[in-house]
Amino acid sequence: MSDPRRAEFGNFLRSRREKLTPRAVGLPSGRRRRTAGLRREEVAELAGIGVDWYIRLEQGRTVNPSVTTVDALARALRLNKTEHAHLRALARDADRRPFARETVPAHLRRVVESLNQPAYITGRRWDVLAWNASAEEIFGFAQLAEDERNTLILVLTNPQARALFGKTWKDEARRMVMQFRAAHDLWAGDPAFVDLLARLRNGCREFATWWEAHDVRGASDGRKLLQHPKKGALHLQYASFQANDDSALKLTIYTTV
Repeated sequence: MSDPRRAEFGNFLRSRREKLTPRAVGLPSGRRRRTAGLRREEVAELAGIGVDWYIRLEQGRTVNPSVTTVDALARALRLNKTEHAHLRALARDADRRPFARETVPAHLRRVVESLNQPAYITGRRWDVLAWNASAEEIFGFAQLAEDERNTLILVLTNPQARALFGKTWKDEARRMVMQFRAAHDLWAGDPAFVDLLARLRNGCREFATWWEAHDVRGASDGRKLLQHPKKGALHLQYASFQANDDSALKLTIYTTV
């Protein structure tokens, strides 16, 4: 009936519908509702599409909504800019090639290693692919097995990393889950991503609740407060950049503030 990516498209529609109140879209509450959020027929009416068509979309059927339909759904569901972009991305035809771990070009690796500030490069699955000595002093990537060098696995499942973030861990971890949701759904069903989700579910009791919320968040710069066992409190600001040679590669650089 559906492929995993279409299922995520439908799941995202449902999650936004269930979080939207009739009052928010100017509809009367009417009789008591058995479930939270808007009804399917209400969303269909607001979007100007047929109820059966909307139901097929939410069920993750293999149908191809037009850009006009996707935009109408985004307006009906009051999606923000990031959510709208995510819905559009899910509606596009998927790249059916299986995920393959990226390779960092030698010249880019040399650039990272030459930086004095902590820096590392990650791929689409958030695997840590290259880093410099300053990043090693903080995060200890070289001490991890290769399949543990993933920022999600590190922050969500590693006790030492959790201690490193201290009181800020919950907010930081949830932010990462929301940002990764947008990346994951484009690769839904791929074995590499299925394996990663299983490891996160098994290693972090909070993960399932955050994941099922289907919240998405765009990439952004920010600050981190770390409690390093040797360096003490570290106040860091970070920024991320896509590589020109390969947009799948993301360079993250930290500086002390």
